[in-house]
Amino acid sequence: MERVLRAVEQVPRGRVVSYGDLAALVGIGPRQVGSIMRVYGGNVTWWRVTNAAGDLPAPLREAARLRWADEGILVKPNGLGCRIADYRADLAALGDAYHRATVDLEP
Repeated sequence: MERVLRAVEQVPRGRVVSYGDLAALVGIGPRQVGSIMRVYGGNVTWWRVTNAAGDLPAPLREAARLRWADEGILVKPNGLGCRIADYRADLAALGDAYHRATVDLEP
């Protein structure tokens, strides 16, 4: 759980990642990332995590829109999320930041 939350916190302002991106980074499945975010994600930058199409669950869309507008992320015309291809974080840089942020969790 802590690794997922720390990974989310490394996503830069104005960028998003998918559940799958985080799963690959942390070494678990995308559904596990989704479950962790559903239960514990309220205290991290949850609006920066989308599905593979850049979409968010309906209950989160309105709150995310406000945060996205503040960060310069535009909502797709269908209103379901953002164009992930336009806003995806640099995954190599995210990986580096994640490893620095989790060094204290190493065995």
